[in-house]
Amino acid sequence: MDTRTFYAALPSMDRLISSTECAPLATRHGRHALTQCARAQLDAARAHIAAHAALPDWASSQAKLAARIADKLEARQHMALRPAFNLTGTVLHTNLGRAIQAEVAVEAVTAAMRGAVTLEYDLDGAGRGHRDTAISELLRELTGAEAACVVNNNASAVLITLSAMAAGREVIVSRGELVEIGGAFRIPDVMRQAGCRLLEVGATNRTHLRDYESAISNDSALLMKVHTSNYSIEGFSKSVSEAELAPLAHARGVPLVTDLGAGALIDLSAYGLPAEPMPQTMLAAGADIVTFSGDKLLGGPQAGLIVGKKAWIDRIQAHPLKRALRCDKLTLAALEATLRLYLEPDLLAQKLPTLRLLTRPQSQMREQGARLLAPLQAIAGAGFEVKLEDCASQIGSGSLPIDRLPSVALTFSPRDGKGGTLLELANTWRALPQPLIGRISEGRLWLDLRCLEDEAGFIANFCA
Repeated sequence: MDTRTFYAALPSMDRLISSTECAPLATRHGRHALTQCARAQLDAARAHIAAHAALPDWASSQAKLAARIADKLEARQHMALRPAFNLTGTVLHTNLGRAIQAEVAVEAVTAAMRGAVTLEYDLDGAGRGHRDTAISELLRELTGAEAACVVNNNASAVLITLSAMAAGREVIVSRGELVEIGGAFRIPDVMRQAGCRLLEVGATNRTHLRDYESAISNDSALLMKVHTSNYSIEGFSKSVSEAELAPLAHARGVPLVTDLGAGALIDLSAYGLPAEPMPQTMLAAGADIVTFSGDKLLGGPQAGLIVGKKAWIDRIQAHPLKRALRCDKLTLAALEATLRLYLEPDLLAQKLPTLRLLTRPQSQMREQGARLLAPLQAIAGAGFEVKLEDCASQIGSGSLPIDRLPSVALTFSPRDGKGGTLLELANTWRALPQPLIGRISEGRLWLDLRCLEDEAGFIANFCA
């Protein structure tokens, strides 16, 4: 057949976008977007005719062509950031957004998005205020610091602290604390970017107070401690605590800076969890500046928090990088709401999702798993053996790398024993309207129930 017949079968642009099938799309998406998409599909159809001397099936009728245009327009509006069910067993999962925000934080962000807010407005003086004021006051109360400031993440907190306090001079750090965190972010690289010269002391596994003492010189800007939250050195090892190091630092006239990373503001051992160092403890031990994250154990939004001596905080606030690294109103709203939860510690495990999930009883998850076992067996089908098994969750995001939390999982084993069958199931469930993300290990798909709170929504997701 002459290819001209196929070209002639395609509707004109005007006829297509004015058709009864496409007219509603103009109302929903706007005429400009409809015209662009229709033109692209007509061009694609002509290219197919030129290559194959045939109409593509999706353009074989005006109705089919309109349906394709509708699908393309809808696909353009699909959000890349989609809610997902985190059943990986990692509570603070970096790839899945780390800390789930408390309801008060969600409400605060919503209010900040919908109207004007007093971001840099002083209601008392009717003049310009500072956007860090509310956060600083809360952190002072919660940690006992003289002052505080906030930037957009803890890497930024370390960068600006070093830039403001030690540019062009030496920073003394133990070899055992030259950590690398996610994304190949390394302490030595940050120091170079901040214009500092790294001076390593001690050995990978053992560093003594005398190592720091012998390294301090007139060129020393500060001593730095880095909490090794994402790995552990065991066996024949030694490190120097802030309480030991602070007297030396102050006697020699140099400040002590501690990067805690994970940012626990409470004693986690009181909740039956492994203990993590707290900024208030480090300050009480003599640290001049402490940096930590807002979106890990603290349970808030991504932010870098800097607390310590007012003179140093003032210097950091005045640094040119501060404007580049400052937080927007949405982050500050969520962070303030989260920090205010810490003013009522008796209710924290109930209202802060991170702490609630970390302390969830295994018995509760086992009861939930028993309810879900039969429905999930029916959904997975006869090709899989579904069991309820004890397992171990982890906190995640570089926090407490060795410690595990007792948990419960539903496991799916393919009866044919084929890994491809298992991958197909995992891929199918990741393609659900709200992706379901578990982990594959030991020839099974594990759905760790620690982070599953919306049980009804979880089941409804399979039927959507």
